[in-house]
Amino acid sequence: MKSISISLSIAILLGTTACSKQNASKAHADKAKNETSVTHAIKPVVITEAVKHDTDDPAIWVNAANPSESLVLGTDKNKDGALYVFDLDGKIIESKVVRGLKRPNNVDVEYGFMLNGKPVDIAVVTERMTNSLRIFTLPDMTPIDGGGIPVYEGETGSEFRDLMGIALYKSPADGKVYAIAGRKNGPADGTYLWQYLLEDNGSGSVSATEVRRFGQFSGQKEIEAIAVDDELGYIYYSDEGIGVRKYYAEPDKGNEELALFATENFSKDHEGISIYNLDNGTGYILVSDQEAGRFHIFSREGSAEDPHRHELLKIVQVSTLDSDGSEITSLPLNEKFKNGLFVAMSSDKTFQYYSWEDLAGDDLKVASGEDTTTLEANKK
Repeated sequence: MKSISISLSIAILLGTTACSKQNASKAHADKAKNETSVTHAIKPVVITEAVKHDTDDPAIWVNAANPSESLVLGTDKNKDGALYVFDLDGKIIESKVVRGLKRPNNVDVEYGFMLNGKPVDIAVVTERMTNSLRIFTLPDMTPIDGGGIPVYEGETGSEFRDLMGIALYKSPADGKVYAIAGRKNGPADGTYLWQYLLEDNGSGSVSATEVRRFGQFSGQKEIEAIAVDDELGYIYYSDEGIGVRKYYAEPDKGNEELALFATENFSKDHEGISIYNLDNGTGYILVSDQEAGRFHIFSREGSAEDPHRHELLKIVQVSTLDSDGSEITSLPLNEKFKNGLFVAMSSDKTFQYYSWEDLAGDDLKVASGEDTTTLEANKK
C-alpha cells in the first residue's frame, strides 16, 4: 500500500508540475499577446529647446502655403507661464512666444475661423488660473479674446472651474468652430465636458456660447486629454486610469457614449490623444501610456461590423519622459517629416519630434504624401 501511495503521490506531483508549466506558458503567451509588438525605444528626430518651467501640451500649425515653415506650439505650465512657438528644427521663435499667461495648460489649433469676414487660423489655450480660454491668430499670435473668455461659469466651487483640456472642432456641415473644454474636477453624471460655439463678436474679438454639457467620468482621476476628428465628427477623451471615451462632435447628434476603449495594459494614466489621418476615413489613434513612455496605437476606422470598435494594433516605446500631451499631422512638411510629424511632450522641459515612418515601422501605413490643397480649402 505504501508503494502505491508513493507512486500515486509522484503521479499527482508530476501532473501538478505539468499543469503549472502549462499555466505559466499560457500566462506568458497571454502577456505577449496583450503587449502587442512593443518596440525598442524610438529616438526623436528633433528635440526642442527647453522652456522655462514645465512643458505640458503641444499643437501643430501646418503652413498650407509653405509646409516647411509650419509651427509647433507648446504650453509652459506655470503661474508665470507661456505659449511657446517652435520651428521644425525645434528652435524657439521668440518673436511669437506669448508670455505672462497664468498657468496655460493645453492648446489646440483650428483652420479657417471666420473673423471680420475673413478666414483666420487660430490657437486656443486654456489659462487655468483664470478659468479662461485665450485665443490667438496664426501665425502672428495676435490675441483676439479680449483678455480671456471665462468658461464653466455658474459652477459652484472653484474646483469645478479648474480649466485644463481643450480641443477644437470645425463642423464639415456648416463651418462652425467649437471648443470642447475639460477640467481638473467634475461630476460623474455625464456633464464633465462643456462645448462652446466660438463666433466673431462683431468687434474683432471672439465670443463663446455654451451649447452642451456631456461626457461620462469614472470619478477616479480627471479628464484632460481631448482630441477631435474633424473629418469623421468624433470627440475622444482620456478618462485617466480607465480608458478612452468616444462621443459625437456635432452637438445635435446627442450625448450617447459611442465607445470606451484602451482599457487594458496601461501602466497607470491614459493621457495625450492624437489622430493620424489616412485616406477614406482610415488611420490611427495614438494614446499616451504616460508613466511607461509608450504610445498605444489603435485603428481609427473601427471594424466593418462596428465603426466604434478600435482595435489595438501596436505599442511603441519612445524616448519621452512621462509624456502628457501629444499631437500629430499626416501631411508632408519637409525632408525630415515626409509622411507627417508626431510631437510629444517630455518632462525634461522639451517637446520631442518624431517622424511617422519611425513609429509606423513595417506594421502600419504611411500617408500618401498629398499636398495641402485640402487644408487650403478648409480655410475658406
